Amino acid sequence: MAPAVLAIIAVTIAVTSFISGIFGMAGGIILLGVLLLFLDVAPAMMLFGTIQMASNGWRSVLWLRYVDWSIVWRYLIGSTLMFLALRSVAIIPSKAVIYLGLGLIPFAADFLPKRLTPDITRPGAPYICGAFIILLQLLAGAAGHILDVFFQKSRMDRKSIVATKAVTQVAGHFYRIIYFGSFAATFDESIPLWAYVVAIGLAFAGTSTAALILHRMTDEGFRMWSRRVTIGVSVTYLARGLWLVAVPA
Repeated sequence: MAPAVLAIIAVTIAVTSFISGIFGMAGGIILLGVLLLFLDVAPAMMLFGTIQMASNGWRSVLWLRYVDWSIVWRYLIGSTLMFLALRSVAIIPSKAVIYLGLGLIPFAADFLPKRLTPDITRPGAPYICGAFIILLQLLAGAAGHILDVFFQKSRMDRKSIVATKAVTQVAGHFYRIIYFGSFAATFDESIPLWAYVVAIGLAFAGTSTAALILHRMTDEGFRMWSRRVTIGVSVTYLARGLWLVAVPA
């Protein structure tokens, strides 16, 4: 892989880790979109999963005391059952499907009846959320923005949202690595092993810097900007997906 491409990916990792560190979402889908420009689906998913698991893992450590573990354990049950079901099928989605999924899914939540509005604090919601998020992560590429909908509709404060989401996302990316790691041609040999180490370091740096901003942000501002970032990224990827369908490579 050319040095210029590695540099672009490195800058993207640092910037998106910073964004995710503030909002607990959005950065991941931006990063995946960039990786898919340069890599095939399986290698992109592996690199993405490695970086995001490190980033979310460090964010979990930084905000550990705010984690709602009652939500986490129920989420893990749902996600584990769905992972086992999908692994028995073993499907690799196309790039067009991934981009369309990244673009369309956030808007789907807006059309749900009010009585079905996702709220992660409802008794059965974590089970459903865990299963649904893993389904989308493996077949549509990423689901951090959908996970965000479940949390944004709750009355949890911004720190609890970021902390609890980080732990659930560690599990999701762990399953992503296992899933795509089981396919042939998973790793792109043009990416040196040291690049993975640097990528993880950049993810740590971006996440740590973001914590300073999150401390100063209000809950109202957090929710407002989370929504704006989600819509902006979703529209961009919807356009990219439609382009790939209209003009396949």
